[in-house]
Amino acid sequence: MSTPLLFQEISLREVKARNRIVVSPMCQYSAKDGQVGDWHLAHLGKFALGGAGIVFVEATAVERRGRITHGDTGIWDDAQIAGLRRVAEFLKSQGAVPAIQLAHAGRKASMARPWYGNGPLTQADLARGDKPWSIVAPTDKPVGEGWIAPRRLQAGDLQHLKESYRQAARRAHAAGFEILELHAAHGYLLHSFLSPLSNEGSLESRMQFPLEVVREVRNAWPARKPMFVRVSSIDDVEGGWTIEDSIAFAKELKAIGVDVIDCSSGGILGSATAATRVLLPRVPGFQLPFAERIRKEAGVMTMAVGLILTAQQAEEALAAGRADLIAVGREALWDPNWPLHAAAALGADPGFERWPVQYGWWLVRREALLKKIGFQR
Repeated sequence: MSTPLLFQEISLREVKARNRIVVSPMCQYSAKDGQVGDWHLAHLGKFALGGAGIVFVEATAVERRGRITHGDTGIWDDAQIAGLRRVAEFLKSQGAVPAIQLAHAGRKASMARPWYGNGPLTQADLARGDKPWSIVAPTDKPVGEGWIAPRRLQAGDLQHLKESYRQAARRAHAAGFEILELHAAHGYLLHSFLSPLSNEGSLESRMQFPLEVVREVRNAWPARKPMFVRVSSIDDVEGGWTIEDSIAFAKELKAIGVDVIDCSSGGILGSATAATRVLLPRVPGFQLPFAERIRKEAGVMTMAVGLILTAQQAEEALAAGRADLIAVGREALWDPNWPLHAAAALGADPGFERWPVQYGWWLVRREALLKKIGFQR
């Protein structure tokens, strides 16, 4: 029996992943002064143990004011390298490719942690010690009513930001990460430059600064290592960024040397994970059409994400040429062993050989017992 596409190795430049399953960056809002700690090691480590090919560290701020909340991880200081290296080394030791997403929250910075409201900071947040800070964006208009108004970025600010991204890429390499992703989605800084709902001018002028950042990072990131960019394929709001815009942007990104477009959507005016969508219903695989179109029309590899729930769904998407990589996020929180269970579902691991040896030797014996007593899942 041939190996399912989901479990075939994939080479990205000189980096090889053991399968096509990626655990998306998922913010934990649990860092202190940007430092990752034991929570992050345990949180991310279980996904490597669970068989994922690539595991992403959450959106990691390239400067202090670019944090979403006080609990965000950071990479604006060399002192933050050691904690990140600890995570990268463990992921690698368990067979996963360590990856990191570089981010700047822009006008969605300085907000409450999600379990405290997922919106503007309140008096209760201030009482906890989470005080607001000044924020920046290509516009002086806040995200919405009650949000902090950003300071509009000037030419000197843009140069400083590019240097912050460049230094962050240097630190990511020093920490041992093999894949780097730039976050240009969900209403954060780079997305706010792209969208006509948060920036003025032609498509070309709105793409200018994000593309400058991508060039800066690509030049700082080793040529042997792949680079991803996450996009909101559509704004999901009338008059916003469109899939055609994303295709045009993806062509420019490919020309610079970006290897994979991570195809998400939404977030320009609120949460990207809100249950209510303006234009796009949230159904299983709802963002797969974006990954498919960008892959075919821009001629670049894509990563699909968004309610991909089953092994069969993922395998069918790859077989149909709709994407090159499959990302799981909250499904991995529900089941950290999703890749290993997917391998079993697709008949790709009948002997538990993909499991860590510390687990597999137990499970193969248990399976024989379950068959003997007639137990079926």
